[in-house]
Amino acid sequence: MSSTQYLVRDIMTPSVITIEPSTKLLDAALMLRASSIRHLPVVENGLLVGVLSDRDIQRCAPSRLIPVTEEGYNAVFAGTTVNRVMTRNPQTVSSATPLLGAIVMMQQSRFGCLPVVDDGKLVGIVTRNDLVDALQKILSGKSAVKDEGN
Repeated sequence: MSSTQYLVRDIMTPSVITIEPSTKLLDAALMLRASSIRHLPVVENGLLVGVLSDRDIQRCAPSRLIPVTEEGYNAVFAGTTVNRVMTRNPQTVSSATPLLGAIVMMQQSRFGCLPVVDDGKLVGIVTRNDLVDALQKILSGKSAVKDEGN
């Protein structure tokens, strides 16, 4: 397959861990850490309403330069919901979007991920890691399609 023929569906991660806007930031942070991921799509009533990234969580953390107890530090995360800090109405792509188009979108906007939405439903996510994995496979002479047993 030519590198210009790849579509988002070929390299996206189809099994997406999601959260709801009412999820506590502490729970979301623990979920990111436990899953070794950096982005959580936020879904409400089956619709994508936002994305929470590890950077969003870091921005909310109290500075360690000011005196704060560990309990106080953790209370910020336990008392804050995702909907207060998530990126709302994130830019998305469909699974049929040419991969090059998704790459251009991510580079121009400096996004770390793009949720993949087909017919209003979240069907996957494409991240910078997915792109690097695909590039490695292509440069190694392999197919970048995830389902081809690479």
